[in-house]
Amino acid sequence: MGNDGGSIPDRRDLVKSKPKSKLQEPVVSCALGKLYNKDSIIEYLLDHSAYGDGETICGHIRSLKDINKLTLTPNPSRTPAADGRERPQFICPLTLKEMNGLVPFVYLSTCGCTFSQAGLKNVAASPSSSPQELSLCPQCAKKYSPTTDILQLNPNLEDEERMRDIMERQRLLEPPPKKSGKKRKAAADGGEEPAKKKREESRPSTNPSIAAASRAVVSSLAMEEAKRKAGMSEAVKSLYDSTDREKRKETFMTMGTFTRYA
Repeated sequence: MGNDGGSIPDRRDLVKSKPKSKLQEPVVSCALGKLYNKDSIIEYLLDHSAYGDGETICGHIRSLKDINKLTLTPNPSRTPAADGRERPQFICPLTLKEMNGLVPFVYLSTCGCTFSQAGLKNVAASPSSSPQELSLCPQCAKKYSPTTDILQLNPNLEDEERMRDIMERQRLLEPPPKKSGKKRKAAADGGEEPAKKKREESRPSTNPSIAAASRAVVSSLAMEEAKRKAGMSEAVKSLYDSTDREKRKETFMTMGTFTRYA
């Protein structure tokens, strides 16, 4: 190793990485106030190995439900400065302050509208209002809660930890995920099998000795009936025997009548 004309790989060679791209709409943000290109998040969700450090940066994003699309106001005076530096892409629609990373910006999780923190405070409800009272977004007039729906963009480490704690507490309150159709069907099939077994067990079992006794009783009754008929006259037998009546052709007048002379 070394002095052989080769090179020692560093982290950039060991970790698959992609060049950072500029923010371009649609822009989204998560519960931690970080900004992402929506296309990049979709690519990450489809293939977590697309970005080497994706788990570190956005591992807390489980699906598109964990992000909010931001409504950003483009900077109308976005022209290169005298020193050649590019001006910020977006501004606050209330104060026209540029989103340059120095001015604190926030967004509303209910609608995604983005403002400077000072601008939203200026147009917010009076301090005397109740914390539980809902306010109206100054841009789209959608209701939001001033205590839970205002999220800071690009927070410092202390605020990020606070926002992470809030996110984890909210996820603990989420209902468990619903089972898919196949799992529900499998559970239903599994529940039917014990029911079938129970029905089969509840059926009365046939005892061989009882079945033999029943056959003996039936045969003895048949023998007694034969002996009784043997002592009858032909006239009496004809009352119980339906053979002759089946052979005779019945007419409409005699159909269904009980007479041996019809």
